[in-house]
Amino acid sequence: QVQLVESGGGLVQAGGSLRLSCAASGRTFSRYAMGWFRQAPGKEREFVAGISWSGSRTYYADSVKGRFTISRDNAKNMVYLQMNSLKPEDTAVYYCAADAHPATALQVTTTLGAYDYWGQGTQVTVSS
Repeated sequence: QVQLVESGGGLVQAGGSLRLSCAASGRTFSRYAMGWFRQAPGKEREFVAGISWSGSRTYYADSVKGRFTISRDNAKNMVYLQMNSLKPEDTAVYYCAADAHPATALQVTTTLGAYDYWGQGTQVTVSS
């Protein structure tokens, strides 16, 4: 019932920017903590950024701090990932995910197992 669809990926040169979007449908989206994960070829899926259902708390992987910004618009059922100063090591398939059971309005979880719903992913390729 809960569906997530990512968009906005593409090819960009190092130092460039992209904005990923995640469109969500289903019940109680406004109370889902949301996250972005990525998976590069031959590597495991890793946490990138997360945001509490209230939007008041965010958390970032060390590798993207200062470069990426996660945000949400609950009225539009949308989550975004603004990616600036992109590096070749950012190349991966990026996935939007929803945690349907956050403990509090400020909860952000970084582990794969905490997320209940996943999009199909969007490819981001950064050339050097």
